[in-house]
Amino acid sequence: MKLIKLDAIDSTNEFLKGLSNKQELENFTVVTAEHQTKGKGQMGAVWTSEASKNLIMSLLVKDFLVDICQIFNLNIAVSLAVIEVLESVKIPNLSIKWPNDIMSYNKKIGGILIENSIKSDGTINSIVGLGLNVNQTNFDNLPKASSLAVISDTKFNKDELLLLICEAIKKNVKFCKQSPEGLWSNYSNFLYKKGLPMPFADQKNNNFMGIIQGVSHVGKLQVLLEDDSIAEYDVKEIQMLY
Repeated sequence: MKLIKLDAIDSTNEFLKGLSNKQELENFTVVTAEHQTKGKGQMGAVWTSEASKNLIMSLLVKDFLVDICQIFNLNIAVSLAVIEVLESVKIPNLSIKWPNDIMSYNKKIGGILIENSIKSDGTINSIVGLGLNVNQTNFDNLPKASSLAVISDTKFNKDELLLLICEAIKKNVKFCKQSPEGLWSNYSNFLYKKGLPMPFADQKNNNFMGIIQGVSHVGKLQVLLEDDSIAEYDVKEIQMLY
């Protein structure tokens, strides 16, 4: 595994994407930064992080996806890898808020952004971006966020977490290529608020009640509505009010 450490960068995803376009990189090349000025979340959202306190990384995954319709398999492999590592360091009450926010109790401690590009030969390269709140303790303007340090009252070694997460992702990617059904089932079991009546809002700010049932094979959230129908929603089409 090739590791590139940066002090400051606009976006580790953008840096790794640009590098992979210029030269042939080995699979699972990883880029980390102490500070990121233009971190990205889902659908253009901004990911902010206190300098030097958190784990900011991007990982190149090649030769995993052969069909663009299976794109959510990688989300599942990565989010479960992060959960596995956090369980090993005793972070309690972990869950995955669809599609791939990492939660402890009702607080967001991490977010994943995966960007895919189809090459001229038809192969698909994926850049897996992860922001994990590790040792940051000030969340005054982020009431729904927390960190490993706040939750466990322990300071963590970011480099150790990085290596553990990379190894867990490599293992899950290999396993998912052979037998994705097991990871899908595990992901479903970790879904935040699954099976509980929850308030939601749609794109038109209409509020409604629903119960999360699971995720479709293309990664859409399946919600049981009050009329007993099941609706499917894409990212940003629905917001959980919690």
